[in-house]
Amino acid sequence: MGRPMLDRLVAAGHDVTVLVRRPQARAAAEADGLTCAGTVTATVRDADAVFVVVLTDEQVRSVCLGPDGAIAAMKPGATLVQHTTSDPATAQTLAEAGADRGIGVLDAALSGGPHDIAAGRLTLWVGGDEALLGEMRPVLGTYASPIMFVGPPGNGQRVKLVNNALFVAQVGLAIDAVRLAGSLGIGEKAILGAVQHGSGASRALAIVASGGSVSAVADRLGARSRAERGSRPRDHRDGPVVRRGRKEGAPSGQVHPTVTGRHMTKEFVDGRTTWLAGAAPTRRRQSAFTCCEQIGTLAPGGIGIYHEGCFRYAN
Repeated sequence: MGRPMLDRLVAAGHDVTVLVRRPQARAAAEADGLTCAGTVTATVRDADAVFVVVLTDEQVRSVCLGPDGAIAAMKPGATLVQHTTSDPATAQTLAEAGADRGIGVLDAALSGGPHDIAAGRLTLWVGGDEALLGEMRPVLGTYASPIMFVGPPGNGQRVKLVNNALFVAQVGLAIDAVRLAGSLGIGEKAILGAVQHGSGASRALAIVASGGSVSAVADRLGARSRAERGSRPRDHRDGPVVRRGRKEGAPSGQVHPTVTGRHMTKEFVDGRTTWLAGAAPTRRRQSAFTCCEQIGTLAPGGIGIYHEGCFRYAN
């Protein structure tokens, strides 16, 4: 996700310095003429704006906080833009740390993938100071549109969680619609093609339809998640966000096995338990959500959470 942002910023005429952890990615950046630094301090100390695009909440805190973090090294008046999906409390912590040093912080949660960045149509939900967002819009607009202000720090991450909950609920409805159509004698391809042109259309339905069948949904969503994060494993980065959801008023539930990223299984699509990638589910220590057996069979009042490659359900 970070590299296409860099490309768009450079194309818009901005001077960019990048910190890349993986040697092969650094070599590729240098080969393309990008300026690379070796430490967080060297990367951010002269910058007017610093963009954080890492993998986990823990990495956000490590990169941004502490004596060797970005906020400590940034010059007063600079702005930190935090894109990584993380705990809303982390966004609030960054904002407080920044305020102590005269650093502005934007909690800029995103929706979309590298192809959206390349086209300049990444969606941003931004928490923080609205006036600061106004100053940063021309820069963010090099790779994002729309850019929406959603309130104080942390709200960017909260909006993303709500969005992903709605998305997976709609996927579940689309799958149940196919089952219903089948019971009425209507073929899968016929119903998926037809309802896209009616009032029941949605982006989730379009994703199901573009895969050609319900059985392809898990594969497609897993591939989408991998594309958004690159080829690296996610290392369960959504776990802290969901566990802390209880503090945000989320319903509590019994702990069940959950499946992340490429570990998604067809159990969520057709009730079977065959693993797509030959991997086992991972059991969480403490989860705010209860897993159900398959999409579309939620208990009354239940909601499904698809958060960065992980399915969870709450009753």
